[in-house]
Amino acid sequence: MRVIHVITRLIVGGAQENTIASVLGLLARPGFDVTLVTGPSPPGEGTLAPSLAGCPDRLSVLTPLIRPPHPLRDLQALRQLTCLFTRARPDLVHTHSGKAGVLGRWAAHRARVPVIVHTIHGPSFGPFQGCLSNTVFRAAERFAGRFTTHFVSVADAMTQQYLAASIGRPEQYTRIASGFPLEPFLQTSNDPALRRELGLAPDDIVLGKIARFCPLKGHDELFEAAPGLVRECPRLKFLLVGDGPWRPRFEALAARLGLANRFRFTGLVPPDRVPAMVGIMDLLVHLSRREGLPRVLPQALCAARPVVACDCDGAGEVCLDGQTGFLVRPGDRSQLVAQVLRLARDPALRESMGRRGQDFVRRHFAVEKMLDELATLYLRLSA
Repeated sequence: MRVIHVITRLIVGGAQENTIASVLGLLARPGFDVTLVTGPSPPGEGTLAPSLAGCPDRLSVLTPLIRPPHPLRDLQALRQLTCLFTRARPDLVHTHSGKAGVLGRWAAHRARVPVIVHTIHGPSFGPFQGCLSNTVFRAAERFAGRFTTHFVSVADAMTQQYLAASIGRPEQYTRIASGFPLEPFLQTSNDPALRRELGLAPDDIVLGKIARFCPLKGHDELFEAAPGLVRECPRLKFLLVGDGPWRPRFEALAARLGLANRFRFTGLVPPDRVPAMVGIMDLLVHLSRREGLPRVLPQALCAARPVVACDCDGAGEVCLDGQTGFLVRPGDRSQLVAQVLRLARDPALRESMGRRGQDFVRRHFAVEKMLDELATLYLRLSA
């Protein structure tokens, strides 16, 4: 089966890691001929392109395929994708992300590709943006939905949101969890040397957050809560993994709050370093207002670290409230403080929730399980 995946950019991120894992995993299976098409990755956000260094003929970069709306470039990208699909004659095109999702599905339809699949990694519309943007994005998704054979959702919440927006029919949706290699997280440990390197003491309670410094990722809420958290738990330190345009703003805010010595900013780290970072955390918080199912939540739980997450989109499907962590209402600072302190003060609770979460992730998030379900879906749709 000849399959072409299309994604807007290969920056360091959950949707991109999922796509790379799908391409490489299926390529290693008999009967699958898989390639990936992407746009250029902007500087400063990292790139996962080196993951395909061993098979460079499997990656194509289309320069016009960029994330911001640009009518001329979008038309160029549509034409190039249509020509590419017409020449390659794939049995199936699988698109990811907003721009590549719309243009890729439209181009596949124009090229008469028999099966067109789209993964919903996160919502294109919702309360996180204005009425005009929501109207435009809903219309674009409905338009592309007309050419979509099947949708893959990383969370049931995505299926419900898209069906509520009159995109597709229930039988067109399949939930496939975004799997990842479990072993690096299962084997990670609280490395004293890494703690020393980052200026963290052995008895510090380390609250971690892994996210880009950009709108909707919840850093504002964490910094608003930080003074009260430190006052109530003097051993608390914050480990912020990631980079982005808002990082200097939050570094300056930490200094203004008199908490510069409490925050550690690691910058962007490659995916293979994430397990080590999670290993030195005692708990992880994720307060994003826009996610399909945040990849860092099952990763933290795989390392037996409990989580506190904003009750948004698919977070509640892995942060099982009161079992693997705590869900907090968006913008509720008092609830955030209370639940973080509850975990920070109770090592036994952290241990029990972490182990429960680890068992849950073992059952549902192995990359092999994701690949099995994806291959089965492809074969069923092609039949």
